[in-house]
Amino acid sequence: MKQDDPVGRLIYLMDGVMVPYTKELGDSMKHSLKLVGKRYIFSVRDLMPDDAGLYQLDVGDVNVFTTDFKIPTVDFLVKIQEVKATEREDAVFECVLSNPFSKILWFGKNLPLEQGEKYDIQVSEDKLIHKLVVKDCLIVDKGIYSVCAGIKSCNAWLVVEADKDAQKGKKTARKTTRAGGSGMDLQKVAQEQQTKLAKEREERKEQIKATSTAPPPPPESPAAPLAPPPPESPAAPLAPPPPPGAGPTEVEPEATREPQPGAASEAAAAEQQPVVEVATAEPGITGKLSDVYVLRGHPAELTVEVSADLSGTWFKDGEPVGPTNQHQQNLNSGAGVTMTKDGTRHKLRIQSCKDDDSGVYGFVSGDQSTQGKVAVGGAPEFDPDDLHKFSKPVIIRVGQNAAFKMPFPPQGNLVARWFRDGTEIKDGGGVKTAREPNHSRLLLRDCLRTDSGEITIQLKNPFGAVEATSQLIVLDRPGPPDGPVETVETTSSVIEIKWNPPKDDGGSAVTNYIIERQQAGQALWTKLGDVSADKTSFRDRNVTHGKKYKYRIYGENPEGLSDSLQTTDSITAGIMILSGPPGAPAVVGASKTCIDLTWSPPENDRGVPIIGYHLEKRKKDTDLWIALNPLNEPIEDVKCAVREVTEGAEYEFRVSAVNESGAGDPSPPSSMVCAKNPNMRPCFKDPEDFIVVRAGNSARVKVCYEGEPPPQITWFKDDEPVSAWINVINSEGLAQLVIPSSKRSDSAVYTIKAKNSMGEASLAIEVRVTDEPKAPGPVELEQTVYGRVVVSWAPSLDQELDDRLYYVVSQRDSATRTWKNVADRLFTNTYTVNNILPGVQYHFRIFAKNDVGLSDPAQSPTWGVNSNRVPIPSKGLKPSGVSFERPPSILVPLKVHAPPKGYQLYMTCAVRGCPTPSVSWYLNDVCINFDNNYYITNSFGVCSMYILRVRSKDSGVCKVVAVNSFGQAQCSTELAVRD
Repeated sequence: MKQDDPVGRLIYLMDGVMVPYTKELGDSMKHSLKLVGKRYIFSVRDLMPDDAGLYQLDVGDVNVFTTDFKIPTVDFLVKIQEVKATEREDAVFECVLSNPFSKILWFGKNLPLEQGEKYDIQVSEDKLIHKLVVKDCLIVDKGIYSVCAGIKSCNAWLVVEADKDAQKGKKTARKTTRAGGSGMDLQKVAQEQQTKLAKEREERKEQIKATSTAPPPPPESPAAPLAPPPPESPAAPLAPPPPPGAGPTEVEPEATREPQPGAASEAAAAEQQPVVEVATAEPGITGKLSDVYVLRGHPAELTVEVSADLSGTWFKDGEPVGPTNQHQQNLNSGAGVTMTKDGTRHKLRIQSCKDDDSGVYGFVSGDQSTQGKVAVGGAPEFDPDDLHKFSKPVIIRVGQNAAFKMPFPPQGNLVARWFRDGTEIKDGGGVKTAREPNHSRLLLRDCLRTDSGEITIQLKNPFGAVEATSQLIVLDRPGPPDGPVETVETTSSVIEIKWNPPKDDGGSAVTNYIIERQQAGQALWTKLGDVSADKTSFRDRNVTHGKKYKYRIYGENPEGLSDSLQTTDSITAGIMILSGPPGAPAVVGASKTCIDLTWSPPENDRGVPIIGYHLEKRKKDTDLWIALNPLNEPIEDVKCAVREVTEGAEYEFRVSAVNESGAGDPSPPSSMVCAKNPNMRPCFKDPEDFIVVRAGNSARVKVCYEGEPPPQITWFKDDEPVSAWINVINSEGLAQLVIPSSKRSDSAVYTIKAKNSMGEASLAIEVRVTDEPKAPGPVELEQTVYGRVVVSWAPSLDQELDDRLYYVVSQRDSATRTWKNVADRLFTNTYTVNNILPGVQYHFRIFAKNDVGLSDPAQSPTWGVNSNRVPIPSKGLKPSGVSFERPPSILVPLKVHAPPKGYQLYMTCAVRGCPTPSVSWYLNDVCINFDNNYYITNSFGVCSMYILRVRSKDSGVCKVVAVNSFGQAQCSTELAVRD
């Protein structure tokens, strides 16, 4: 409208809700209204999917403009990719949209991200390329980052790795490099998408232009969208909807539009419209068009029913179809399209449909219309090679996975479904289906035998369906043979059985059957043999007359053995013959824990050998007989000791003879017998008459006894009753005397007496309480005869207290350097030692010993000095001094050694000298005396070196040097370690 014309209040509505807008703030609000020249421009900023809807403009109370504003769906042409960045480096996520979008939402670890110091959000000029820059990445920044555009979204990982070059404890400087990016030419992708969008906008403009020049349908025909709308129809969009995010969307209502003829009476016409709708009874369309899908080359027929003999016009894609239309004439002549009218029925028939015949067909009659879509296409097809490959059966074993894949040409509106034995397969429970544009896959995990069957894939589109079939064979061991087991023949020497093949052979034919047998009363199953798969019977010739047997049969195929089919009842070989009754059991002896029985064999065994007996018992005043041994474990002898009795209870027994057919008739019962001990005089079992206890420890005297009735127990100490502080514990069959903390004074002879009505018995036990003896007194040595030394010592202080104490004499000389006992169990205080040699030093030790142990030793003085020796007559010779001092000398030199690497080495030599020389070992002139790899000893001049595992570096010259105050001596050898 013109600026100087009075204009009422402008009201914008979206989906019936008033939209707030501003005229002054410009682009600071989402909705704004600007006056440019003579036009009002309504703008919407930052389009989002929620901005789509029905917009209308009201001036005062009059609606002057309405449009259905749609936002094309946006998708990601290039999605964000995973980014691996180093600490202090920037990370970049990039994406490209299919339509311009001024603002999209970025999220990091499920939190919205905004422009700031940490994040830089960038948008290209064409609003197709969007970037997120994560500045100065740290370890805490790693995680999932996502971007959302409308209802579409994508996400990717940001992986932040530690800087390996950074010094510990120091902060790394920020890097100027950037990590990430899509790796594609985003500008090229965006430019191609811009070209595509521009082409689509031009095509929409051409469609709008063609629609505006087409002849209008009859007035007031809102239901005829197939015919082009009139230029000023309210439902016609003034311009194609802009892509989302392409900047403010401008809607230009032509407020200055000149009024049309008859516009002055528009209000009146609006008031009359309801009256016309109520009063109308005009004929119309009763049978409307519907969508039709036709295969290529097949005919298609569209039929419309009207309520009266009315004429009408056919349209295709908004263009009228008729004989006067040049375009339709071409269509009729080339495509074989005919239109007929039969009374109230109008038909349009296409003889042989082609792709060009697809479109939206409509029929207009008067002020009513109907439309329907005709789609021409073909049913889905399989490639013959792929179909042949798919038809081959898939054979797997139980527990394995089965996979099927069927390629097909990419098609729209194509649905792929999988079936097994006619039942559709759904995802879940080990089943996974996947659909790709050019193939479909089926995966069956951990298949069972029951998963075998016919696998079918069905491809279906609106034009038809096609199926391909394959077989899934899951191999498993066969099912059990089909029963029951039938007995064909049973004699005293043969049992013949038969069965039926298994109902399920496991996917592969049964190769043979295995037969096992168990004799009644035994737990062991014995394999009898096998038969071929074509034979389902077996004759067992190794049977014993009268015995019972059970059989079980297994089927076998290449996958293994089946479960067994077993006979329900035992099969008896021939006729069962049981033995006659044995003689009644006789009681040989009875006690409270055991009853001894014996019986006689049966007089008539009926010709079958007896293998044992089955014994039963029955308690007095009861009728239940209880077996004392299992039937399959017969008693082989004609006697038995029954220990399953209760003291004081009365029992009777019976016995049956067992042969191969089983247990025969029972014997008459025995006489009633009571489980109790017979009267007897007390007696002691395995008694001890001497006990030694260390002083301070508790002394415990145990005595086992027998007697019936239970005897009375009495203890005595040296024929006097025991003191009260000594504990006496008596139980059935066991008597105990306990001295809590024994002393030497508790040593005595303790007597136990057991007395009952049958008599009495007594037992004397000596208890010796003692301790380790004290050491003997000083030791003296004296030589009375040449070569003999008398050793004497003072007695131990415990000698008078312990009559079992004795002495032990040990000797050591300077030649052997070891102690050895030369006398034991001496009850005197002297001992004469023989074979005393001159020039040898002797030492003696005296021990006191009792039942507890040894005392500390008493040491003697050294024997061999001039004192205490018998003088030897010189016979006129003058004594002369003798000196033993000499320099070191090597008695036995080192030997050459060549051990293998890793072996042990032991090297020795002998050295003498007086005083004793100091010996040093050298390897390659390096002293090794203090090296832990070498173990060096010197025992009375025998010098040794030991190496646990020789090494290559141990090779060389090994030398021993002996040094004393008079000189030195040395020897050397070669040590060669072999590899």
